[in-house]
Amino acid sequence: MLVLRSALTRALASRTLAPQMCSSFATGPRQYDGIFYEFRSYYLKPSKMNEFLENFEKNAHLRTAHSELVGYWSVEFGGRMNTVFHIWKYDNFAHRAEVRKALANCKEWQEQSIIPNLARIDKQETEITYLIPWSKLEKPPKEGVYELAVFQMKPGGPALWGDAFKRAVHAHVNLGYTKLVGVFHTEYGALNRVHVLWWNESADSRAAGRHKSHEDPRVVAAVRESVNYLVSQQNMLLIPTSFSPLK
Repeated sequence: MLVLRSALTRALASRTLAPQMCSSFATGPRQYDGIFYEFRSYYLKPSKMNEFLENFEKNAHLRTAHSELVGYWSVEFGGRMNTVFHIWKYDNFAHRAEVRKALANCKEWQEQSIIPNLARIDKQETEITYLIPWSKLEKPPKEGVYELAVFQMKPGGPALWGDAFKRAVHAHVNLGYTKLVGVFHTEYGALNRVHVLWWNESADSRAAGRHKSHEDPRVVAAVRESVNYLVSQQNMLLIPTSFSPLK
């Protein structure tokens, strides 16, 4: 009887703990608010890049009246040419749905921007991301260039690789090799993907900082630990547009 009672106690304890352990492992720590960031990439027809940007700049006020534009860039290196990348902030999914509905019903926005610009776009992609809980959105000290580094991590979420990844990012920041704008984790799109948005004064200062960091044993040690959870990575050099809030 005592053996049976002990077995039952262990089974109940296991049943109680298992959902918590699985939830923690699967999702890692989450943001407590609903704010998320939509990443949009527009692949433009080569001869239409300037026309598209001129049109958006002229009509941007119609779009930003409904939700916050974080930044707007053109891809310089590392991605498909004639690509623009932009980030939009939303309070929650209901907010985004309200914005999309309002824009669909905005005659000026549809006629002055959407209809003429659709003919200039070859392809569109979107991802929904959250800031990783230990990251906040930072504004660079002055105008510069941006690097978007994309890391495809092993399944398991921040609970698995979060601490090691944090140490690798902070090793670069704390030693002054670059400036961090934000670290984002994909919610909709390719899962287990992390986007790190960096700022540098110029492409040359970015290259100089990268070379120095590769020779710093503190950075090398942190990166080597994080690499254990890495599947692949890529990056792009981004140039802010004249109307981008992040310069």
